[in-house]
Amino acid sequence: MTTDKMINANMKTATKQNNRLKDDSSNAANKLMLTVEKLSIATTSGVTLVDKLTYELRQGETLAVVGESGSGKSIASLALLGLLPNSLSVTGEVQLADAAKMTTMTTLPISNHKTRDAALRAIRGQRIAMVFQEPMTALNPLHTVAKQIAESLRLSGVPKKHWRDRSIALLSDVNITDPADKLHRYPHELSGGQRQRVMIAMALAQQPDILIADEPTTALDVTLQHEILELLDKLKRLHQMAMILISHDLNLVKRYSDNVIVMCQGQTIEQGKTAEVFNQPASDYTRTLIEQDFGQALDLFEDESQRPTVLQVSHLQVQFPIEKSLFGGIKRWFDAVKNVDMTLQEGQALGIVGESGSGKTTIALALSQLLSHQARISGQIVVNSQDIAVLSRSELRKFRSQIQMVFQDPFASINPRMTVMQIVEEGLLVQGVAKVARQQAVMDSLATVHLPAEFAQRYPHELSGGQRQRVALARALVMQPSLLILDEPTSALDSTTQVTVVSLLREIQEKLHISYVFISHDLKVVRALCQHIMVLKEGTCIESGATEAIFDNPKHPYAKQLLQASML
Repeated sequence: MTTDKMINANMKTATKQNNRLKDDSSNAANKLMLTVEKLSIATTSGVTLVDKLTYELRQGETLAVVGESGSGKSIASLALLGLLPNSLSVTGEVQLADAAKMTTMTTLPISNHKTRDAALRAIRGQRIAMVFQEPMTALNPLHTVAKQIAESLRLSGVPKKHWRDRSIALLSDVNITDPADKLHRYPHELSGGQRQRVMIAMALAQQPDILIADEPTTALDVTLQHEILELLDKLKRLHQMAMILISHDLNLVKRYSDNVIVMCQGQTIEQGKTAEVFNQPASDYTRTLIEQDFGQALDLFEDESQRPTVLQVSHLQVQFPIEKSLFGGIKRWFDAVKNVDMTLQEGQALGIVGESGSGKTTIALALSQLLSHQARISGQIVVNSQDIAVLSRSELRKFRSQIQMVFQDPFASINPRMTVMQIVEEGLLVQGVAKVARQQAVMDSLATVHLPAEFAQRYPHELSGGQRQRVALARALVMQPSLLILDEPTSALDSTTQVTVVSLLREIQEKLHISYVFISHDLKVVRALCQHIMVLKEGTCIESGATEAIFDNPKHPYAKQLLQASML
């Protein structure tokens, strides 16, 4: 059944369940905080992005909004705060419980009008706060944590003399260790989990009634995902808030929400109590989302000994400077990677897993020779029998075609001013390949990642997240590498697109016999793609071996904890 047919077939079901959800909510003891009635968002050309979204939100409840990329999840929540561009038409009625008398409701002016921003200014942050998807983008890289939290405190009317104490209290509330020290740090000096906690602290600074969490765990490892959502759940109860959780991770939604809305192409496919929707989904589309199958890794073990070795790493150590002397010398070093060994045969995939800050990405950057000059690297990295440490700069430039990398965020790693053709051919241009041969190679590479030839003239903003990741993959494959390093290539994608990308990577692995070093916090994806796995903790490999053997019988306590968290 096509997506459009699924939508049409299940609209009646969604309406019935919406009415039932309202009836159930009216009997709840918690106070009604927010009502959204027939919220619609459309472009100037008449394309409907959200169609008549309706729901109620009560104090102490968590409402999850799930769906694929482009389903309208995020923009429906941004509309509540008037944060959408004026080029979009917003209609419908949104009512928020009055701050003084929670029994009465106030209508919010969400439609495009010159008075909208002024009217919603008192709502943003103070009544409805938002935790954005990517904290590194949402936080200002030029300001310390203290300054950014102070901005929220100033807006809420806290006197300046109390800012420091209040900031420390907020960071303590979100379980940040040594909060006084973290106040003086910049975003790039914090881990992903710490940055997300700072974002939550900023959102709580104005003591809102409703918290909107937009994909708050997308870029975090599996243990941190549960930590952050358990923290949000605790803070919701502590501050008597209500929460809207936007996510594409159905396992997290099932565990941490009370009610759920399933969206597709702007339509409400299904909504109701989370347990009911997951146990007995009424729509085919919801059932498809819940029953995502990533497939199995290719079985390559029968001829493993005959395959040539593509990567051999011995005693790899990486250190970063953390304290300099008065005269510029380095007094202290931080051990990011400690004595790591790995071997990878042709056509095989090695998955590297571990929590945030365990050294996964540092290893990837060391393998691809992309670490900063201040990093101190020791050990040996041999690719196709070549020790890359002894190569000169010009020799390394030529050798790079054999080692390519696909980064986590395709929108950040590709130039928005270039067409797809220019992006994919860039490496060939550096290698001095003639124009006709370059263009043919680009077309072949786009075909390999299943992108139409006409996409060559498009720009990144004209593509979906999954399509941009395919472009990043095509850019790497056009160099015909023997080793492909993939750093969280599916973390920012919805579950359906993840399945498609994993299937594509498996197809390319089988067809081209490329070896993968695959870094991910999603253990389902690692299991579906990688024949071998390495578990990292604090820069040290604590367990490695055949993927299925480790999944079935992990030996190290931390590996057991990591795998158990992925099954929750």
